[in-house]
Amino acid sequence: MGKAKTGLRFVAVAAVGALALAACGGNDDSGGTSGGGDTAAKGGTLTFLTTLEQFNHLDPQRNYTGEDLAFASAYLNRTLTTYKISRDGNEAGKLVGDLASDTGKASNGGKTWAFTLRDGAKWQDGSDSTCADIKYGVSRTFAQTVITDGPTYAISLLDIPKDKDGNSTYKGPYVTSNNNTAAFDKAVSCSSDGKTITFNLAKPAGDFNYTVTLTAFAPVPKAKDTGEKYDDNVQSNGPYKITEYTKGQQLVMERNTNWTGQDDGYRGAYPDKIVVKFAIQPTTIDQRLEADAGEDAMAISRDALDTSSLTTVFNDPRFADRRVNDYDPYTRYIAINTKKVPNVKQRQAILAATDRSALRTIAGGSFAGDLADGAIKPNLSADYAKSGMWDGMYGAQIPDTGNVDLAKKLIAESGAAMPELTYQYSKTPVNDKAAAALQASLARAGIKLKLSALPPGEYYSIVQDPTKEEAMANAGWGPDWLNASTVIPELFTPAGGFNLSQADDKDFTSKSDAAKGELDRAKQSQMWKDLNKEAMEQAWILPTRFARTQRLAGSKVGAASGDASKVYLWAPYGSWSYADLYVKK
Repeated sequence: MGKAKTGLRFVAVAAVGALALAACGGNDDSGGTSGGGDTAAKGGTLTFLTTLEQFNHLDPQRNYTGEDLAFASAYLNRTLTTYKISRDGNEAGKLVGDLASDTGKASNGGKTWAFTLRDGAKWQDGSDSTCADIKYGVSRTFAQTVITDGPTYAISLLDIPKDKDGNSTYKGPYVTSNNNTAAFDKAVSCSSDGKTITFNLAKPAGDFNYTVTLTAFAPVPKAKDTGEKYDDNVQSNGPYKITEYTKGQQLVMERNTNWTGQDDGYRGAYPDKIVVKFAIQPTTIDQRLEADAGEDAMAISRDALDTSSLTTVFNDPRFADRRVNDYDPYTRYIAINTKKVPNVKQRQAILAATDRSALRTIAGGSFAGDLADGAIKPNLSADYAKSGMWDGMYGAQIPDTGNVDLAKKLIAESGAAMPELTYQYSKTPVNDKAAAALQASLARAGIKLKLSALPPGEYYSIVQDPTKEEAMANAGWGPDWLNASTVIPELFTPAGGFNLSQADDKDFTSKSDAAKGELDRAKQSQMWKDLNKEAMEQAWILPTRFARTQRLAGSKVGAASGDASKVYLWAPYGSWSYADLYVKK
């Protein structure tokens, strides 16, 4: 999710649950809120408080941040498929239809996907939300000089020829000459009655129906498209429409009166009005929500609690029903560059020598997350299995504090002198302390580590340049959708978008490609588990934490799903469950 640093993937993707639906199947499950919904009140104003000055993007083709995707998908932009609203992570991992009445049907070995559309979806001006609008929305992704920052899966997956430089020969809807429109029309087509949209892919993709949960595949009405300015005037076919957007101050949404909910059994649409308040200091947000006075009782923070608030919030029973402590989307790790450290035994020695417990303590202890054992996080439950890397994979047990003797043994077995290493990281006070701890723990095994602190704003642009990347680099990654197809290939194959390990194993890549095209979800899951273990055997990364996040809500904010009204983090994006939040009476 490698689209980079501004996107889902490495903004400190998504906590995820089980994937129970076979890719080639389909159903009519609307996936709406369940249980407890009759206790959820309609009406009131729900307020979100945030430190941000504005949304990064609300334009659906440019939206690529997990929290914003969850927000926009619940209130503004309907997609072909989406994830079930549930406080249970396994249930929330199930795919359901949204604009589509099913979850898609694959044919042609997974290279063709067709979705049957529901009747009745409307734009905020009362016009129909059509198949042509979906096709037009997808076409905007190809206008890369205008529609920037968003995911480019439409470009990489659709069967449209590339030019000699590897760029798509179709350039999007704003180019009027020398544009391969015919190829796009063949790759994305609407049936004559407008009831079915079909995608033709260049390669099999067993999880394409998960790909279209991203708003990059959401519709946009051509008549309302204003190019890059559409970000500030997004049209809604969801339950709310934007009535004010003043960056640095607030965004206000009121009910879209042309959305009736009759064709949408998914969204609760409980509040009458939704307000987002921008540019508030984090400590101020925490203090207001802790005080829970007046309108702040009906407010909720979009941001994590400030570290200074954690002890108060989690030691005081007054906050028991308003606080959350759960996985965020990301696995934190240190990439080991195989071009700089080609010897697998030496890479394994780095892992064996590291005091992972010290790194977690510096990051915030148990609040920072759980010690990791691979690239796939446990909340991607369909694809997660313990790798066994700390339980004897390298020849002996490795406790959380490291195994110095094993590290020295592995270096001896490598048959070569351990090179001096350089560790790159984004410079912050916490990262400085962690780097020093890493340096000290490796030194116990005789491994010399030079530290290279880089400016935060330039960090990923440096380490993603193979000519500038050193032996080790700090990183984090989360999936773009609920499948390890957006983890393993991205991190460990040459075509991946974030292969900081510079891994290039032909056998591994072949098995990864096979897993991506597998339509049997159970078989695919096992393939990802095996590949995750293999990547750890190769010691391409040093996994450090399955990260966690902590948040707080006002006492009059509830969530309709399940038996309790207590708010929760929704697994697919590690976000608030926007679609079922309501204001208590």
